[in-house]
Amino acid sequence: MSFLPPQSSSTAKSRYAFEGIRAQIRDLHTDNIANLALRARELGDVIALWYGEGDLVTPAFIRDAAKAAFDDGLTFYIPNMRGYAPLNEALSDYQSRLHGQPIPVARTTVTPSGMQALYMALELIVDVGTNVVYVAPQWPNIHNAIHLIGGEPRPFALDFDGDWKLDLDRLFATCDARTRAIFLSTPSNPTGWTATRTEMEALLDFSRRTGVWIISDEVYNRLYFEGDAAPSILQVAEDGDRVMSVNSFSKAWAMTGWRVGWLTHPSGVADQVAAMTQYVNSGTAGPLQAGAAAAITRGEPLVQEIRQRIKTGLDLAYERLARFPGIILPEKPRGGMYAFFAVEGESDSRRLCADILEKTRVGLAPGYLFGSSANAFVRMCVYRDASQIETALGRMLAFKN
Repeated sequence: MSFLPPQSSSTAKSRYAFEGIRAQIRDLHTDNIANLALRARELGDVIALWYGEGDLVTPAFIRDAAKAAFDDGLTFYIPNMRGYAPLNEALSDYQSRLHGQPIPVARTTVTPSGMQALYMALELIVDVGTNVVYVAPQWPNIHNAIHLIGGEPRPFALDFDGDWKLDLDRLFATCDARTRAIFLSTPSNPTGWTATRTEMEALLDFSRRTGVWIISDEVYNRLYFEGDAAPSILQVAEDGDRVMSVNSFSKAWAMTGWRVGWLTHPSGVADQVAAMTQYVNSGTAGPLQAGAAAAITRGEPLVQEIRQRIKTGLDLAYERLARFPGIILPEKPRGGMYAFFAVEGESDSRRLCADILEKTRVGLAPGYLFGSSANAFVRMCVYRDASQIETALGRMLAFKN
Protein backbone atom coordinates (compact mmCIF):
# COMPACT_ATOMS: atom_id res chain seq x y z
CA MET A 1 0.00 0.00 0.00
CA SER A 2 1.31 3.45 -0.92
CA PHE A 3 0.35 6.58 0.98
CA LEU A 4 1.93 8.91 -1.59
CA PRO A 5 1.52 9.10 -5.37
CA PRO A 6 4.36 7.64 -7.42
CA GLN A 7 7.36 9.98 -7.48
CA SER A 8 8.03 9.91 -11.17
CA SER A 9 9.91 13.18 -11.46
CA SER A 10 12.50 15.25 -9.64
CA THR A 11 9.77 17.83 -8.98
CA ALA A 12 7.66 15.27 -7.16
CA LYS A 13 10.62 14.07 -5.14
CA SER A 14 11.45 17.62 -4.12
CA ARG A 15 7.83 18.35 -3.20
CA TYR A 16 7.35 15.33 -0.98
CA ALA A 17 10.80 15.56 0.57
CA PHE A 18 9.69 18.56 2.67
CA GLU A 19 6.41 17.28 4.06
CA GLY A 20 6.34 16.97 7.83
CA ILE A 21 9.33 19.25 8.46
CA ARG A 22 9.00 21.58 11.46
CA ALA A 23 8.14 25.14 10.44
CA GLN A 24 11.27 26.51 12.09
CA ILE A 25 13.43 24.13 10.05
CA ARG A 26 11.50 24.49 6.81
CA ASP A 27 11.93 28.26 6.92
CA LEU A 28 15.59 28.08 7.95
CA HIS A 29 18.16 29.21 5.43
CA THR A 30 21.73 30.36 5.28
CA ASP A 31 22.21 33.94 4.17
CA ASN A 32 25.87 34.67 4.35
CA ILE A 33 28.84 35.64 2.23
CA ALA A 34 28.72 32.44 0.18
CA ASN A 35 27.80 34.24 -3.04
CA LEU A 36 30.59 36.75 -2.57
CA ALA A 37 33.02 33.94 -1.80
CA LEU A 38 32.03 32.11 -4.99
CA ARG A 39 32.60 35.26 -7.02
CA ALA A 40 35.94 35.78 -5.28
CA ARG A 41 37.05 32.37 -6.48
CA GLU A 42 36.34 33.40 -10.06
CA LEU A 43 38.12 36.74 -9.69
CA GLY A 44 41.30 35.51 -7.99
CA ASP A 45 43.79 37.63 -6.01
CA VAL A 46 41.12 38.50 -3.43
CA ILE A 47 42.08 39.56 0.09
CA ALA A 48 39.28 37.98 2.13
CA LEU A 49 38.59 40.01 5.27
CA TRP A 50 34.98 38.91 5.67
CA TYR A 51 35.42 35.88 7.93
CA GLY A 52 35.55 36.11 11.72
CA GLU A 53 38.81 34.22 11.78
CA GLY A 54 42.48 35.04 12.22
CA ASP A 55 45.37 34.03 10.00
CA LEU A 56 47.48 32.23 12.62
CA VAL A 57 47.78 28.45 12.61
CA THR A 58 47.15 26.94 16.06
CA PRO A 59 50.57 26.97 17.80
CA ALA A 60 52.61 23.80 18.14
CA PHE A 61 52.28 23.45 21.93
CA ILE A 62 48.50 23.07 21.56
CA ARG A 63 48.70 20.75 18.58
CA ASP A 64 51.36 18.65 20.33
CA ALA A 65 49.17 18.22 23.41
CA ALA A 66 46.36 16.86 21.23
CA LYS A 67 48.77 14.57 19.37
CA ALA A 68 50.12 13.25 22.66
CA ALA A 69 46.58 12.52 23.83
CA PHE A 70 45.97 10.48 20.68
CA ASP A 71 49.23 8.59 21.22
CA ASP A 72 48.35 7.97 24.89
CA GLY A 73 45.05 6.38 23.88
CA LEU A 74 42.61 9.13 24.87
CA THR A 75 40.33 7.90 22.09
CA PHE A 76 37.42 6.56 24.13
CA TYR A 77 34.31 8.26 25.48
CA ILE A 78 34.88 10.91 28.13
CA PRO A 79 32.61 9.52 30.89
CA ASN A 80 31.84 12.91 32.44
CA MET A 81 29.46 14.62 30.03
CA ARG A 82 30.56 18.02 31.30
CA GLY A 83 34.12 17.53 30.13
CA TYR A 84 37.59 16.07 30.47
CA ALA A 85 38.64 16.53 34.12
CA PRO A 86 41.99 18.28 33.46
CA LEU A 87 40.26 20.80 31.19
CA ASN A 88 37.36 21.43 33.59
CA GLU A 89 39.80 21.99 36.44
CA ALA A 90 41.92 24.29 34.30
CA LEU A 91 38.84 26.30 33.27
CA SER A 92 37.80 26.65 36.92
CA ASP A 93 41.24 27.98 37.86
CA TYR A 94 41.40 30.24 34.81
CA GLN A 95 37.96 31.81 35.25
CA SER A 96 38.34 32.22 39.01
CA ARG A 97 41.64 34.03 38.51
CA LEU A 98 40.44 36.13 35.58
CA HIS A 99 37.14 37.24 37.12
CA GLY A 100 38.27 37.62 40.70
CA GLN A 101 35.82 35.24 42.34
CA PRO A 102 35.41 31.46 42.63
CA ILE A 103 34.02 29.68 39.56
CA PRO A 104 33.92 26.03 40.71
CA VAL A 105 34.17 23.06 38.37
CA ALA A 106 30.43 22.40 38.74
CA ARG A 107 29.67 25.64 36.91
CA THR A 108 31.36 24.79 33.62
CA THR A 109 30.50 22.39 30.79
CA VAL A 110 32.80 21.82 27.82
CA THR A 111 31.05 21.82 24.45
CA PRO A 112 31.97 20.99 20.85
CA SER A 113 32.19 24.68 19.85
CA GLY A 114 31.03 27.95 21.32
CA MET A 115 27.99 27.73 19.03
CA GLN A 116 26.99 24.50 20.78
CA ALA A 117 27.39 26.22 24.16
CA LEU A 118 25.14 29.01 22.95
CA TYR A 119 22.54 26.61 21.60
CA MET A 120 22.45 24.59 24.82
CA ALA A 121 22.05 27.75 26.90
CA LEU A 122 19.02 28.72 24.83
CA GLU A 123 17.64 25.16 24.75
CA LEU A 124 17.81 25.06 28.53
CA ILE A 125 15.41 27.96 29.07
CA VAL A 126 13.50 28.88 25.88
CA ASP A 127 10.03 27.43 25.19
CA VAL A 128 7.81 27.84 22.15
CA GLY A 129 5.83 31.03 22.72
CA THR A 130 8.57 32.76 24.71
CA ASN A 131 11.03 35.32 23.43
CA VAL A 132 14.69 36.28 23.77
CA VAL A 133 15.66 39.94 23.53
CA TYR A 134 19.07 40.25 21.93
CA VAL A 135 21.29 43.30 21.57
CA ALA A 136 21.89 44.18 17.90
CA PRO A 137 23.73 44.54 15.54
CA GLN A 138 24.40 40.89 16.24
CA TRP A 139 26.03 37.80 14.77
CA PRO A 140 23.18 36.22 12.72
CA ASN A 141 23.55 32.80 14.39
CA ILE A 142 21.93 34.23 17.52
CA HIS A 143 18.68 35.23 15.82
CA ASN A 144 18.49 31.94 13.95
CA ALA A 145 19.32 29.75 16.96
CA ILE A 146 16.46 31.34 18.92
CA HIS A 147 14.15 30.76 15.94
CA LEU A 148 15.36 27.17 15.51
CA ILE A 149 14.49 26.30 19.12
CA GLY A 150 11.01 27.75 18.68
CA GLY A 151 11.37 31.04 20.53
CA GLU A 152 10.74 34.53 19.18
CA PRO A 153 13.97 36.41 18.38
CA ARG A 154 13.40 40.00 19.48
CA PRO A 155 16.21 42.35 18.37
CA PHE A 156 17.03 45.46 20.36
CA ALA A 157 19.23 47.95 18.52
CA LEU A 158 22.09 49.83 20.12
CA ASP A 159 21.91 53.59 19.64
CA PHE A 160 24.39 54.99 17.15
CA ASP A 161 25.60 58.60 17.21
CA GLY A 162 29.25 58.37 16.30
CA ASP A 163 29.55 55.43 18.67
CA TRP A 164 27.41 52.48 19.75
CA LYS A 165 25.60 52.91 23.06
CA LEU A 166 23.22 50.78 25.12
CA ASP A 167 20.04 52.40 26.44
CA LEU A 168 19.24 50.15 29.39
CA ASP A 169 15.81 51.66 30.04
CA ARG A 170 14.72 50.96 26.46
CA LEU A 171 16.24 47.48 26.63
CA PHE A 172 14.32 46.58 29.77
CA ALA A 173 11.11 48.04 28.32
CA THR A 174 11.49 45.68 25.33
CA CYS A 175 11.08 42.71 27.68
CA ASP A 176 7.66 41.42 28.65
CA ALA A 177 6.06 38.55 30.54
CA ARG A 178 7.13 36.09 27.82
CA THR A 179 10.81 37.13 27.85
CA ARG A 180 13.06 34.31 29.02
CA ALA A 181 16.45 35.94 28.44
CA ILE A 182 18.40 38.99 27.39
CA PHE A 183 21.28 38.03 25.14
CA LEU A 184 24.32 40.24 24.51
CA SER A 185 27.76 39.80 22.98
CA THR A 186 30.54 41.72 24.69
CA PRO A 187 32.85 42.69 23.10
CA SER A 188 30.39 42.60 20.25
CA ASN A 189 30.57 40.98 16.88
CA PRO A 190 30.42 43.06 14.69
CA THR A 191 30.55 46.51 16.37
CA GLY A 192 33.18 45.99 19.08
CA TRP A 193 30.78 47.62 21.57
CA THR A 194 31.69 46.42 25.06
CA ALA A 195 29.45 46.46 28.12
CA THR A 196 30.82 48.25 31.17
CA ARG A 197 30.85 46.73 34.63
CA THR A 198 28.10 49.19 35.59
CA GLU A 199 25.94 47.95 32.72
CA MET A 200 26.59 44.35 33.76
CA GLU A 201 25.48 45.18 37.30
CA ALA A 202 22.30 46.80 35.96
CA LEU A 203 21.55 43.72 33.83
CA LEU A 204 22.08 41.46 36.84
CA ASP A 205 19.81 43.63 39.01
CA PHE A 206 17.09 43.44 36.34
CA SER A 207 17.46 39.65 36.22
CA ARG A 208 17.16 39.37 39.98
CA ARG A 209 14.00 41.51 39.98
CA THR A 210 12.25 39.85 37.05
CA GLY A 211 13.62 36.31 36.71
CA VAL A 212 14.81 37.02 33.15
CA TRP A 213 18.07 35.19 32.36
CA ILE A 214 21.16 36.99 31.15
CA ILE A 215 23.17 35.13 28.48
CA SER A 216 26.49 36.84 27.81
CA ASP A 217 28.51 35.79 24.76
CA GLU A 218 32.09 36.48 25.89
CA VAL A 219 34.00 34.78 23.08
CA TYR A 220 35.94 38.04 22.52
CA ASN A 221 36.47 38.66 26.25
CA ARG A 222 40.27 38.45 26.03
CA LEU A 223 40.43 40.48 22.82
CA TYR A 224 40.05 43.70 24.78
CA PHE A 225 42.37 46.69 24.45
CA GLU A 226 41.85 48.49 27.76
CA GLY A 227 42.91 45.71 30.12
CA ASP A 228 43.60 42.02 30.40
CA ALA A 229 39.93 41.11 29.85
CA ALA A 230 36.67 42.88 29.13
CA PRO A 231 34.12 43.31 31.93
CA SER A 232 32.27 40.02 32.40
CA ILE A 233 28.91 39.04 33.84
CA LEU A 234 30.89 36.46 35.84
CA GLN A 235 32.62 39.26 37.75
CA VAL A 236 29.37 40.45 39.30
CA ALA A 237 27.04 37.42 39.39
CA GLU A 238 26.86 34.75 42.07
CA ASP A 239 26.36 31.02 41.57
CA GLY A 240 22.61 31.22 42.22
CA ASP A 241 21.94 33.96 39.67
CA ARG A 242 20.16 33.32 36.37
CA VAL A 243 23.29 33.98 34.37
CA MET A 244 25.16 32.04 31.69
CA SER A 245 28.36 32.91 29.87
CA VAL A 246 29.26 31.46 26.46
CA ASN A 247 32.91 31.14 25.50
CA SER A 248 35.20 29.46 23.00
CA PHE A 249 38.83 28.67 22.26
CA SER A 250 38.38 29.79 18.65
CA LYS A 251 39.45 33.42 18.67
CA ALA A 252 41.88 34.15 21.50
CA TRP A 253 43.76 30.85 21.13
CA ALA A 254 43.71 30.54 17.30
CA MET A 255 41.58 27.37 17.37
CA THR A 256 38.59 28.08 15.10
CA GLY A 257 38.74 24.69 13.39
CA TRP A 258 38.97 22.72 16.64
CA ARG A 259 35.36 23.45 17.58
CA VAL A 260 35.83 23.53 21.38
CA GLY A 261 33.92 25.91 23.64
CA TRP A 262 32.46 26.06 27.11
CA LEU A 263 29.34 27.19 28.91
CA THR A 264 29.52 28.69 32.39
CA HIS A 265 26.19 28.23 34.18
CA PRO A 266 24.76 27.99 37.71
CA SER A 267 25.92 24.82 39.45
CA GLY A 268 22.23 24.13 40.12
CA VAL A 269 21.66 23.24 36.46
CA ALA A 270 24.87 21.20 36.02
CA ASP A 271 23.01 17.87 35.96
CA GLN A 272 20.54 19.10 33.37
CA VAL A 273 23.31 20.47 31.14
CA ALA A 274 25.19 17.17 31.45
CA ALA A 275 22.06 15.26 30.42
CA MET A 276 21.51 17.59 27.46
CA THR A 277 25.11 17.03 26.42
CA GLN A 278 24.61 13.27 26.48
CA TYR A 279 21.58 13.43 24.21
CA VAL A 280 22.77 16.20 21.90
CA ASN A 281 26.40 15.32 21.22
CA SER A 282 27.72 12.88 23.88
CA GLY A 283 30.58 15.23 24.68
CA THR A 284 33.66 16.70 23.04
CA ALA A 285 36.50 14.57 21.65
CA GLY A 286 39.14 13.82 24.28
CA PRO A 287 42.26 14.77 22.28
CA LEU A 288 40.70 18.11 21.36
CA GLN A 289 39.98 18.78 25.03
CA ALA A 290 43.59 17.89 25.86
CA GLY A 291 44.73 20.49 23.34
CA ALA A 292 42.33 23.02 24.87
CA ALA A 293 43.71 22.26 28.35
CA ALA A 294 47.20 23.10 27.09
CA ALA A 295 45.86 26.34 25.59
CA ILE A 296 44.20 27.48 28.80
CA THR A 297 47.13 26.55 31.08
CA ARG A 298 50.06 27.62 28.90
CA GLY A 299 48.54 30.04 26.44
CA GLU A 300 48.75 33.47 28.09
CA PRO A 301 51.64 34.62 25.88
CA LEU A 302 49.62 33.52 22.86
CA VAL A 303 46.55 35.49 23.98
CA GLN A 304 48.70 38.60 24.40
CA GLU A 305 50.28 38.08 20.97
CA ILE A 306 46.89 37.73 19.29
CA ARG A 307 45.47 40.74 21.12
CA GLN A 308 48.42 42.87 19.97
CA ARG A 309 48.11 41.57 16.41
CA ILE A 310 44.47 42.65 16.33
CA LYS A 311 45.21 46.01 17.98
CA THR A 312 47.89 46.72 15.37
CA GLY A 313 45.49 45.80 12.57
CA LEU A 314 42.70 47.94 14.05
CA ASP A 315 44.95 50.97 14.51
CA LEU A 316 46.14 50.64 10.92
CA ALA A 317 42.59 50.26 9.60
CA TYR A 318 41.39 53.35 11.47
CA GLU A 319 44.36 55.44 10.37
CA ARG A 320 43.79 54.55 6.69
CA LEU A 321 39.98 54.55 6.73
CA ALA A 322 39.95 58.07 8.17
CA ARG A 323 41.36 59.23 4.81
CA PHE A 324 38.39 57.87 2.86
CA PRO A 325 35.97 60.50 1.53
CA GLY A 326 32.56 60.25 3.17
CA ILE A 327 33.56 57.57 5.66
CA ILE A 328 31.36 57.02 8.72
CA LEU A 329 33.83 55.63 11.21
CA PRO A 330 32.56 54.98 14.75
CA GLU A 331 34.81 55.55 17.72
CA LYS A 332 37.52 52.92 17.82
CA PRO A 333 36.20 49.70 19.42
CA ARG A 334 37.36 48.74 22.90
CA GLY A 335 37.49 45.09 21.91
CA GLY A 336 36.77 42.45 19.30
CA MET A 337 38.55 41.99 15.98
CA TYR A 338 36.64 44.09 13.49
CA ALA A 339 36.43 47.53 11.96
CA PHE A 340 32.74 48.24 11.35
CA PHE A 341 32.06 51.30 9.21
CA ALA A 342 29.76 52.88 6.65
CA VAL A 343 30.01 55.28 3.70
CA GLU A 344 27.82 58.35 3.29
CA GLY A 345 25.14 57.83 0.66
CA GLU A 346 25.62 54.05 0.62
CA SER A 347 22.67 52.38 2.36
CA ASP A 348 22.85 48.95 0.69
CA SER A 349 25.75 47.04 2.23
CA ARG A 350 25.14 44.00 0.02
CA ARG A 351 25.62 46.08 -3.13
CA LEU A 352 28.54 48.02 -1.63
CA CYS A 353 30.45 44.87 -0.71
CA ALA A 354 29.84 43.37 -4.15
CA ASP A 355 31.11 46.60 -5.74
CA ILE A 356 34.22 46.68 -3.55
CA LEU A 357 34.93 43.04 -4.35
CA GLU A 358 34.65 43.59 -8.09
CA LYS A 359 36.73 46.77 -8.20
CA THR A 360 39.37 46.20 -5.52
CA ARG A 361 39.51 42.41 -4.93
CA VAL A 362 38.89 43.00 -1.21
CA GLY A 363 36.24 40.90 0.55
CA LEU A 364 34.17 42.54 3.31
CA ALA A 365 31.09 41.26 5.16
CA PRO A 366 27.88 43.23 4.46
CA GLY A 367 26.23 44.65 7.56
CA TYR A 368 22.68 43.58 6.68
CA LEU A 369 23.67 40.09 7.86
CA PHE A 370 23.83 41.49 11.41
CA GLY A 371 20.33 42.98 11.40
CA SER A 372 18.42 45.94 10.01
CA SER A 373 20.20 48.40 12.33
CA ALA A 374 23.44 47.61 10.46
CA ASN A 375 22.13 47.71 6.87
CA ALA A 376 24.50 50.47 5.81
CA PHE A 377 27.63 49.11 7.52
CA VAL A 378 30.35 46.72 6.42
CA ARG A 379 32.63 44.56 8.59
CA MET A 380 36.35 44.14 8.08
CA CYS A 381 38.28 41.53 10.07
CA VAL A 382 41.60 43.02 11.24
CA TYR A 383 42.99 39.81 12.78
CA ARG A 384 45.53 39.58 9.97
CA ASP A 385 49.14 40.29 9.20
CA ALA A 386 49.46 44.08 9.03
CA SER A 387 50.90 43.99 5.49
CA GLN A 388 47.75 42.26 4.21
CA ILE A 389 45.49 44.86 5.82
CA GLU A 390 47.67 47.67 4.44
CA THR A 391 47.43 46.23 0.92
CA ALA A 392 43.66 45.83 1.18
CA LEU A 393 43.15 49.37 2.43
CA GLY A 394 45.44 50.73 -0.27
CA ARG A 395 43.29 49.07 -2.92
CA MET A 396 40.12 50.43 -1.37
CA LEU A 397 41.48 53.98 -1.06
CA ALA A 398 42.55 53.96 -4.71
CA PHE A 399 39.03 52.83 -5.64
CA LYS A 400 37.30 55.59 -3.63
CA ASN A 401 39.57 58.28 -4.99
